[in-house]
Amino acid sequence: MYTTSNYFVCSYFCLSLSSSQSVEEQEVERETTNTLLLLCVPLSLSLSPERKVPKPYRSGLNTHKASDKDLLISSCQMSSLSRELVFLILQFLDEEKFKDAVHKLEQESGFYFNMRHFEEMVTNGEWDEVEKYLSGFTKVDDNRYSMKIFFEIRKQKYLEALDKKDRAKAVDILVKDLKVFSAFNEDLFKEITQLLTLENFRDNEQLSKYGDTKSARGVMLAELKKLIEANPLFRDKLNFPTLRNSRLRTLINQSLNWQHQLCKNPKPNPDIKTLFIDHSCGQSQPNGARAPSPVTNALMGGLPKPAGFPPLGAHGPFQPAQGPLPTSLTGWMSNPAPVAHASASAGPIGFNSSNNAAALLKRPRTPPSNSAAIDYQTADSEHVLKRSRPFGLSDDQVNNLPVNILPVGYTSQNHGQSSFSTDDLPKAVVMTLSQGSAVKSMDFHPLQQILLLVGTATGDVILWELGTREKLAQRNFKVWELKSCSMPLQASLANDYTASVNRVIWSPDGTLFGVAYSKHIIHLYAYHGGDNLQDKLEIEAHVGSVNDIAFCFPNKQLCIVTCGEDRLIKVWDANTGAKQYAFEGHEAAVYSVCPHYKENIQFIFSTATDGKIKAWLYDNVGSRVDYDAPGHSSTALAYSADGTRLFSCGTNKEGDSYIVEWNESEGAVKRTYIGLGKRSVGVVQFDTTKNRFLAAGDENMVKFWDMDSVNLLTTTDAEGGLQASPCVRFNKEGILLAVSTNDNGIKILANTDGIRLLRTVESRSFDSPKIGAGAMVKPPSMGTFGASNATVAANLVDRVAPMASMVALNGDNRNLPDVKPRITDESIDKSRAWKLIEINEPSQCRSLRLPDNISAMRVSRLIYTNSGVAILALAANAVHKLWKWQRNERNTSGKATASIAPQLWQPTSGILMTNDISDRNPEDAVPCFALSKNDSYVMSASGGKISLFNMMTFKTMTTFMPPPPAASFLAFHPQDNNIIAIGMEDSSIQIYNVRVDEVKTKLKGHHKRITGLAFSNVLNVLISSGADSQLCVWSTDGWEKQTSRQLQIPAGRAAAPLADTRVQFHQDQTHLIAVHETQIAIYEAPKLECLKQWVPREASGPITHATYSCDSQSIYVSFEDGSVGVLTATSLRLRCRINPASYLPANPSLRVYPLVIAAHPSEPTQFALGLTDGGVYILEPLESEGKWGTLPPENNAGPSTASVAANLDQPQR
Repeated sequence: MYTTSNYFVCSYFCLSLSSSQSVEEQEVERETTNTLLLLCVPLSLSLSPERKVPKPYRSGLNTHKASDKDLLISSCQMSSLSRELVFLILQFLDEEKFKDAVHKLEQESGFYFNMRHFEEMVTNGEWDEVEKYLSGFTKVDDNRYSMKIFFEIRKQKYLEALDKKDRAKAVDILVKDLKVFSAFNEDLFKEITQLLTLENFRDNEQLSKYGDTKSARGVMLAELKKLIEANPLFRDKLNFPTLRNSRLRTLINQSLNWQHQLCKNPKPNPDIKTLFIDHSCGQSQPNGARAPSPVTNALMGGLPKPAGFPPLGAHGPFQPAQGPLPTSLTGWMSNPAPVAHASASAGPIGFNSSNNAAALLKRPRTPPSNSAAIDYQTADSEHVLKRSRPFGLSDDQVNNLPVNILPVGYTSQNHGQSSFSTDDLPKAVVMTLSQGSAVKSMDFHPLQQILLLVGTATGDVILWELGTREKLAQRNFKVWELKSCSMPLQASLANDYTASVNRVIWSPDGTLFGVAYSKHIIHLYAYHGGDNLQDKLEIEAHVGSVNDIAFCFPNKQLCIVTCGEDRLIKVWDANTGAKQYAFEGHEAAVYSVCPHYKENIQFIFSTATDGKIKAWLYDNVGSRVDYDAPGHSSTALAYSADGTRLFSCGTNKEGDSYIVEWNESEGAVKRTYIGLGKRSVGVVQFDTTKNRFLAAGDENMVKFWDMDSVNLLTTTDAEGGLQASPCVRFNKEGILLAVSTNDNGIKILANTDGIRLLRTVESRSFDSPKIGAGAMVKPPSMGTFGASNATVAANLVDRVAPMASMVALNGDNRNLPDVKPRITDESIDKSRAWKLIEINEPSQCRSLRLPDNISAMRVSRLIYTNSGVAILALAANAVHKLWKWQRNERNTSGKATASIAPQLWQPTSGILMTNDISDRNPEDAVPCFALSKNDSYVMSASGGKISLFNMMTFKTMTTFMPPPPAASFLAFHPQDNNIIAIGMEDSSIQIYNVRVDEVKTKLKGHHKRITGLAFSNVLNVLISSGADSQLCVWSTDGWEKQTSRQLQIPAGRAAAPLADTRVQFHQDQTHLIAVHETQIAIYEAPKLECLKQWVPREASGPITHATYSCDSQSIYVSFEDGSVGVLTATSLRLRCRINPASYLPANPSLRVYPLVIAAHPSEPTQFALGLTDGGVYILEPLESEGKWGTLPPENNAGPSTASVAANLDQPQR
């Protein structure tokens, strides 16, 4: 490693200073000259103060030579206010994440030089963008500092081209970029040119200390920053002014408020539709006011608080004076500023962390009802401008969160370009379910889209599978531990042993559900698929009725929130039932709770029967909000699915109902929807879907609204028979809607995609074991069903009655859900005794996270040593980690086990095995490694040279094959450890002899990078796979290509452009598996005949990796949702699914899943997972079980056709 003193000997042109420079500038110049360096040659180019830039040079660089006076005049052409407006626009663009626009405006205005952005471009070697950005602030010949900046950038670009052996590019840089500097020092240019003649420019004495590209860029960047700071042209351009959050928005709000004050007849509820014209409350004005709303909450404060947009992150260039504010609570939890007219709220709170938030929050007062202040956020464009934040759950978990739980991070629909229509709403009645008693609450499973949980007025809890219209499970009201209950509850039950269900709700991952009863208690059940329900917790939560229940994640711990008739809100540990918090402050029974998570702040909204809304942090300080719900109604709150919009719906004692959208940043009603009845019977219930629609049950029908329009969109009476105020609930995709009826039943409404989903599942119920597999089908994306449905039905011809097949094949869906096909294959009934094993809890398996005190980076490759006593991992930062198990009394074999923690092993020298990373970001590289048969050394690469490491000492024995191209896969020849096959990023395969350091031959047959290699020592062939989804067979005798085969991507599945395809031979060395993100396929070599194909359910996400067990009897498959499947290798039947909750700690803020999976070399039931968070886990079945599930019946292995859509989780051939 070089240092500044010995490496940058003569860094920059030693330009002399003009007499006009100040003493401070001269001192900076001297320091720069002494410490900064030129990477190529010693320079002593000295220009006298009188020396002028030669005309040819000036014309070659830039025809305009800006003097300081010119620049001063140019900078003064804009007034001070115009300049400040540019800064406000920059802040707005940055807050809204328009990064490219931010940097473009920085460059074009020349007002603010974003050093952070400049550093990123230099570090990434984006030289053209670097110079383009600089051109907004200076030109090459503006002054000596500018000249040095451009010279260093172009010189580094030149040296990098030489280092990559790209002589043509180096010559181009020399002629086009560096030649202009020859006017100052011709000898310098000649010496730079001579570097082209050297095989390695480091042979030049002054460049002998040049390290790698990354370190060279880092040193150069440090010196460039000094030059920029010393350059007078950058003076006052390196610091962004201190502004409060969303300052531009605040100014616009103030302007609109002022316009409203000037209205002759100001209306209390103005409707601002545009900023393009002035506001007026006149009747004929397009930017006027709508009719007065019964909701009297002020829209916003008179001096609006700048918290409408998410605050800047710490990484942003525009740092606010105060810490980031949680926009959801800022306006609701702050004191109103003393202003001239009525205000809802004003000044921001200092919400830096949850620790000090409580001390800084203050209780606000209820806003007066006569505020004339307005907020331009009421325009429909507000939601389009918002950006959702990432949330640390997997895609499936994110998409499946119930509406009242945590915010999610997928992008919300751009309503300005919406493709939704009323046809997307589920309005067609497809089935009716009979409950036996009045429905009180419903909730669809967050993952299994056709499972519906229902709670009734008699205390029954029923789990329906809509595909078969069967009750999978039912639980009647019963107190599990009556003797443990309080005396008031025992007395109540002695008098009347009945209770009503007030609420049922699933946990975010669908492994638990909670039930709140009208008498004191809640029940928590564990759900393991099918009809497998287990009692988990019984908690006497409140005195009297428990009115609501929800799940939350305070402090990364799954908890339950309840509220009740006793005016309290309580938080309980979902695992132990221990009470964590109790909140009191309501003066009436608490009607509903809505936990939420926003900008690192976790809180709970609660509403009471007297119409009060309060908010609580997870502490014991008290409520932060005290507001009135519209009409003082009993209100339920719910967020849109993306967590960016807050809605409420409720009914007061007079029967007046309100459904509104809230302006979170101000704690005021933003939009009141029109169309609810004036005298509702019961409390109107509602739900949201698709980040687009609202639905409410009112006046014996279901009413729908577009979230961005106050007018009623459409209604349906569901063919009649609905309750006066029916319960309504969408499934996650919004393609099914459950509605309660007068005759104690439920009607299921569906749109086109919902009908197709139910049709598909109903058909599948006669083609696979009844284990809830049908419920695992992920509903189709909008408009993606097509011909696949015909394929689905075609697979059923041999198993169902001709009529059912005919209907499905013809695509006629008339009365199709009512068709009950006749089962003709008796083996189906026999197979129904077998069940897929679902492992959902840590107690159901043995797992161990390996100890690690080295910085955690995602695990890219993972392998057991051949002896089985250690595990080797390669992380994304190119560092290897080795865990070894010790032989002792507890582990007599010394082999890897989940029962005993191993040691993260390092030699006494303390060195790490770290791959060469060349000049590329290691996280962008394709890492690979291969272990020798005797475990003595490992061959490894991470985008740079291939390294050979000694596994005992960790020392690098040799490196070879510098990129490009880089190695992407490595495999040792099974009969000669000196021969390795090296797959390359350029799609070639090089057969390399390590002993003689020679490439024996180069194989070409793929079109994209090589992603897998496997030798067969029986067939004497090498199988290769690539990102082109192609398999090739090569003879190891003459290395000629024998055959090739393209993977068949399942219909309806889109593969990533560079999706990896891995290959691995069976123990018989003849059969092999091909692993792709869409499938597992078994081939027979050498002809590559596809014998079987298995396509997973879409809900699991793409396959990330798979491997044979050591005995080749099982295949372990990892998925992007964190689950692991165990397949029977002979039939490709899924027999066990290990869900992430069984081995990963609950953490909703992180999305963690396995990237790689490795099988133990001698223990068939043990495997290891390498995770995205850098963790490595060992998993084994319970000792009492000894295996992962039971073998599924072979006679139900699935149809013989190549259909994909119909048979998720089943083999296709």
